[in-house]
Amino acid sequence: MAKKGNRVQVILECTEHKTSGQSGTSRYISTKNKKNTPDRLELKKFNPILKKYTIHKEIK
Repeated sequence: MAKKGNRVQVILECTEHKTSGQSGTSRYISTKNKKNTPDRLELKKFNPILKKYTIHKEIK
């Protein structure tokens, strides 16, 4: 049987990409511990379309 835990998969989407007007999206998949981090996750990740590091926020 699989382990039951507090880790869940989350999708991170770029916040600056929507306002830039360019097509496509920059998304990353990561995991977080629900118990330690109940609020939405924000990480600085590389956006290959804008070619710079931007803030990616958790969606859903």
